[in-house]
Amino acid sequence: MKNKNVAGCVIIPAYHEEGRIGQVVRDVKEYIDCVVVVDDGSSDDTAKEATAAGAVVLEHKVNMGKGVALENGFEWAYDNGYEFLITMDADGQHAAEDLPKFLSVYAEGEYDILIGNRMWDSEDMPLVRRLTNKFMSWLLSRRMKQRVPDTQCGYRLYACSAIKDIKCRSLRFNAESEILLVLASRNKRIGSVPIKVIYNDEVSKINPVKDTFRFFRMLRKFRKEQKK
Repeated sequence: MKNKNVAGCVIIPAYHEEGRIGQVVRDVKEYIDCVVVVDDGSSDDTAKEATAAGAVVLEHKVNMGKGVALENGFEWAYDNGYEFLITMDADGQHAAEDLPKFLSVYAEGEYDILIGNRMWDSEDMPLVRRLTNKFMSWLLSRRMKQRVPDTQCGYRLYACSAIKDIKCRSLRFNAESEILLVLASRNKRIGSVPIKVIYNDEVSKINPVKDTFRFFRMLRKFRKEQKK
């Protein structure tokens, strides 16, 4: 058993992850005791499996999108007095053994937010996803005036003080990009941590065409809001 960290919790948004979420929770609990699964309206046994594995489960009666799931997780962590939270995907692509890397870098006190970086070793990443990630990361880094190699990665650490009152207009996967833009506009320090990615038989819930369109629409709306 590893030495567990009690200053933080792990937030896992989940939608139809029956058969995976239980093992994800058990793996995480080897490092951090408190795991919160936000079940975003799943009609399968996602909530049941997460509960059986020892997670706190927040349930949405209907699917509300990743942005809302993240907001609910942020609010729960802040209200329960945690110093930081770590977000992970529910499909098993994020390795729990990378958690100590986040904790070690965060303990140095230089950054408010840490983003997992898959791009240092991205050969196994599907080509379209790799090219899209590189382009979006370049574009967002310019906008934020901070270099973030993999802005699309959902494996992240946030200081709870930094994400207080974060609200996302984006309901789906672009919410994570919007969160970075908001944090950068608040002059929060954003760093990166190299991680490995586990590609199994999961099917990505990201639609390359629709979600890229939503990404640019989110950027346009954010620019307008900033000008106001």
